[in-house]
Amino acid sequence: MSEPRSGRPIDRNEGASLDGTRRSDVKEGLSVMVVQKHHQRTGELTEGVVQNILTNSPQHPHGIKVRLESGVVGRVKEILPAD
Repeated sequence: MSEPRSGRPIDRNEGASLDGTRRSDVKEGLSVMVVQKHHQRTGELTEGVVQNILTNSPQHPHGIKVRLESGVVGRVKEILPAD
């Protein structure tokens, strides 16, 4: 990280969209886009709010598996910004 004039370190990931591969970034109640198992080939995404985190490992290369409030289960492809 480099130092800007304000003295605050610049975080190169600041403002970047989170891709959902780290469990620490995924929290219950967050709005996310997931890909369901049967849509993996097409990449079709479903938007929803995380109800439960199903992946136990700290990271997963294809996205953390979650259950949405709608009951849909899928891997997080994007964490949406809070409104």
